[in-house]
Amino acid sequence: MNLDLSGKRVLVTGGTKGVGRALVELLLAEGAQVLTCARQASSDLPAEQFVQADLTNPADCETLVAAAQQRLGDVDIIVHVLGGSSAPSGGFAVLDDAQWQRELDLNLLPAVRLDRALLPAMLKRQSGVIIHVTSIQNRLPLPEATTAYAAAKAALSTYSKSLSKEVSPQGVRVVRVSPGWIETEASVALAERLAQEAGTDYAGGKRIIMDALGGIPLGRPAKPAEVAELIAFLASPRAASITGSEFVIDGGTVPTA
Repeated sequence: MNLDLSGKRVLVTGGTKGVGRALVELLLAEGAQVLTCARQASSDLPAEQFVQADLTNPADCETLVAAAQQRLGDVDIIVHVLGGSSAPSGGFAVLDDAQWQRELDLNLLPAVRLDRALLPAMLKRQSGVIIHVTSIQNRLPLPEATTAYAAAKAALSTYSKSLSKEVSPQGVRVVRVSPGWIETEASVALAERLAQEAGTDYAGGKRIIMDALGGIPLGRPAKPAEVAELIAFLASPRAASITGSEFVIDGGTVPTA
């Protein structure tokens, strides 16, 4: 399917690994102009496509906005892939104020800041797409380790829904993509570590993770490219009537509709 993304100007946060990297590669293959960012310098992305920025820092958000305006002009599509968690295991008692703030600084506030800076130009043109990558953790938090992360992603989801109700009548679509477990570099490393600790192989390590999630009916995690393909479709003119919705891609992990 031709997604009609050729020439579209796209900002992707967290685009050097996992879903972000798969999305950047797909968008470039579709002919889009893409700018992305990460905390660490990238050795394999052209300088004109990359900005080194730590988006937990408001000043770096401003740097990224300035780069996007300079290199892309107006932005047609924003995809907020950035996210993650550094919280320790141990339940609510180990989550102090600083840890809660870190989860919000990574999973919610960069999207809020970038949208606030770049959305006015979209509204002026009455055209644009914003996609927030949330998580099924906002429905299925794991109390031992993901309470703060899940709460931050839930806040992102609520913010996204509210934003869609405000700006969709003005021509800007806002959509959420909610992945389950994705077989990224980090999750592969986790499965390998769990496998080693349990005296099993990589497949056994993956099974440990799937069991912790309550099972994945599909029998495997999603591939980064599969999530990227869903995002690209939703960002494209092919999805012109879709806004305010959340699209779960989790292999059936969430047990309710």
